[in-house]
Amino acid sequence: MDHGHDMQMPMSPDSMYNNNSSSMMKDMVMHMSFFWGKDVTVLFPGWPGHRLGIYILALIFVFFLAFAVEVLSYSPSPAKAGASPVVASLVFAVIYAFRMALAYMVMLAVMSFNLGVFIVAVAGHAAGYFLVKLRKNGSSDQDPKP
Repeated sequence: MDHGHDMQMPMSPDSMYNNNSSSMMKDMVMHMSFFWGKDVTVLFPGWPGHRLGIYILALIFVFFLAFAVEVLSYSPSPAKAGASPVVASLVFAVIYAFRMALAYMVMLAVMSFNLGVFIVAVAGHAAGYFLVKLRKNGSSDQDPKP
């Protein structure tokens, strides 16, 4: 029995979609440590590609994903008076599911190991957290109620 000799690498996800997988594999590099550069794959195969403008668009997209995760983490009062607890719980569950989907997308983007993506993800989380705290502090109970 042969253990480890002549083992073949499994097919990449790109090879399932492209007939020209051998040329794709030559251009594809999987980074296992942080690196700088615009030549990265973020979330989708071939995106942003090798174009600087699209890379910047990808960074903006990741920033807003992380920002949205933090903004969606703010839960206002549980339910308006008279609303059904089941309906209110269902609405919060849907919002939670959406927030978790966005959070996993941010995580997958950061797993590209690109420092630019990492920095904008952290900046997006920080900006979203700042906005949430600002809104919470701005709507404190210090103002007299009519």
